[in-house]
Order: sequence, then structure tokens, then C-alpha cells
Amino acid sequence: MLKKLLLVLTVAFAACSAIVFAFDEPTKSQATATGTLDEAYLKEKLSKNLGIGINKVEATPLAGIALVMTDEGSFYASYDGSFFIQGKIYDLSGPQAVDLSDASLAKLRVEGMKRFANDMIVYPAENEKHVITVFTDITCGYCRQMHKQMDQYNDLGITVRYLAYPRSGVTDRNGNLSQGYKDLNSIWCHEDPAKALTKAKNGGNVAQRICDKPIKEEFDFGRQVGVNGTPAIILADGNMIPGYQPPERLIQVLENM
Repeated sequence: MLKKLLLVLTVAFAACSAIVFAFDEPTKSQATATGTLDEAYLKEKLSKNLGIGINKVEATPLAGIALVMTDEGSFYASYDGSFFIQGKIYDLSGPQAVDLSDASLAKLRVEGMKRFANDMIVYPAENEKHVITVFTDITCGYCRQMHKQMDQYNDLGITVRYLAYPRSGVTDRNGNLSQGYKDLNSIWCHEDPAKALTKAKNGGNVAQRICDKPIKEEFDFGRQVGVNGTPAIILADGNMIPGYQPPERLIQVLENM
């Protein structure tokens, strides 16, 4: 029989679990010892033992397990930092299963998008009713399909804002800037970025340009809030719809929010 909380786990960083005990541990706080989440303690231990940036730690309804939001995405960990978990925790107490990380990530997405408000490529609807923010890449087939229907989205009152997400990453295996990153940075550097992006998504060549645009920061932000592919559609309330949505289907979702 299923319990209220179904823990779906894929234990990651198997090698790291051995390393965790090899490092000197920070002094365990009284709060952690008594089963209470000590955010500072857990942040310190995980960042030291795993070598990744820990942005936020918060309790979950599952006793002894915390949600950990990092530079590499969202994970879970035991309060004492002995176990680090990749996966999802679902609350089954209601009529539908609820991913417990969604609410926290939605807040982070809303706040994070404010940082890039002046660095998005925007295709505004004349009679705007809804605004969506989409992580995109020019090499993504479904991104191109979505962009070809831009007039339809706009006619339905949907303004589309783009954030850059080079699917190949910011750097290649040799540590050099990837072509995907350079192409997106060149588009964002164009004097008419919207026109340059449309041309690129239609298969046109990208004229290489150099300027200071937050492509890496947008990519890193996407990874932090659960983006692992494109297109990833972020709604005004921070909820995310992964994958392509035709105009007619998307407007139904937006009208029923």
C-alpha cells in the first residue's frame, strides 16, 4: 500500500558518497542532532564534500529529508548530509500526486526571470493577455517549430520572451566556448536580436559577434530551476511546461490557470 509520500529515488554521485566521509565534517549542530533542519550546517557540508554551489536548502514534509537547490539542479539530502539523492518526492495525500520541489522552484523561476528582464528577446502580442518565457536554442527542432508559429501565439494574445539555453553547454570537452554558446551570444549581440534569432531558426547563418551578454548566466539559471532541454516554457506563476506546445493547446493551459 502506498504511503502518503512516495519517494522516487535515484541515488546519484555514488562515488561521491564515499568521498563525503573522507572529508573533515563541520561540527554537527544541536539542531541537526535532534532531527531539526540546520540550513547553514547542511549547506556547508554539501558544498564542501560535493564541490557544487548550494543556493538554498529547505525542509520537506518527509521527516529528515531536505530539498537542496544547487547550481546543477535540485536534489534531496538527509539532514545530517550523509545521503545525497537525485530524484523526486511526490505527495500522494491529495487527489493528485504533487512534486514537492515544484512550489519552491516556481518561486525561484519568478525571481530569477526578473534578473534577465532586460536581456530577453521578446516577441510581443499586440493585444497581450499572457506572457511566457521560453528557454530556447537554435539547434532544437521543436524550438524552430514553435518559432515558426510565433504569429499564431501572438494573435492569441501570448507574448513570447526568450532566454538562451545552449543545449551543447557553454564550453566543449576541451574547455573552449561551444559553438552553440557563440551562436546564441552573437544573436543576442545583434543590433536587431529578434530579427537575427528568426533568421537563425529558419536555418540562416549566424554572423559571429562579440559583446557582453549573460548567455552563461541564463544557461546556469535554467539548470538551477530544472531546465534540462528546450523548449522549456515558464509561465507567469513560475510553473514550467517542458517541451513544445502548439498555440491552441498552450492557450487552453493559460486560460485555465
